[in-house]
Amino acid sequence: MSAQRSFRIREMRAEERPRERMQQYGAGALSHAELLAILLRTGTKNESSVHLAQRILTECGGLRRLAESNWDELTHIRGIGPAKALLLQASIELGRRVARSQLPDMVKITCPQDAADLLMEELRHLREEHFVCLFLNTKNQVIGRQTLSIGSLNASIVHPREVFRAAIRRSSASILCAHNHPSGDPTPSPEDILLTKRLAEAGELIGIELLDHLVIGDNRYTSLKEAGCL
Repeated sequence: MSAQRSFRIREMRAEERPRERMQQYGAGALSHAELLAILLRTGTKNESSVHLAQRILTECGGLRRLAESNWDELTHIRGIGPAKALLLQASIELGRRVARSQLPDMVKITCPQDAADLLMEELRHLREEHFVCLFLNTKNQVIGRQTLSIGSLNASIVHPREVFRAAIRRSSASILCAHNHPSGDPTPSPEDILLTKRLAEAGELIGIELLDHLVIGDNRYTSLKEAGCL
């Protein structure tokens, strides 16, 4: 007699596999049962993980009732052992915490000083040049930041393609760039000015405005926009 085993997601037809569907279409395109099947990973001897998930939802009376089930109730459902019950409870609790959480207050950039205040202490004492990009929404609130290069600043190290690729990933409305001068002197170099012009031109073509480029020194900074380079 062959050993009993459970169906696995990878044994389903490709078009039925919830993981592949999620990768292709996103989590929002999946049904409750498909999302639940991804958590369960395996089904039972006679049913796939998706069929098991559908049965669980039916026996519980829907997603809301599933979320209200305790550990004992979950483990009494055929196909849910102690490990799967704990996994489901942990996932449900994470969902509850996300629902209760609030976005932190976002910093708004209204002038070069705002950006300098945000970045000065981070950059002023570094011994190498760090090129940092702030990503902003339509209200000029900072929705992300990223260090895009470390080392001597020139056009071959910081390329507009990399800057705006990062901005597009974050759906940025505009960006503000900054880098430090380890010497402490924030006077822009010819390379700084050239890079600023290239970024501004690329941003204009793409539709993501370069608001400013700051050069950070030792408790001092220079705004290339205020210097007339934008």
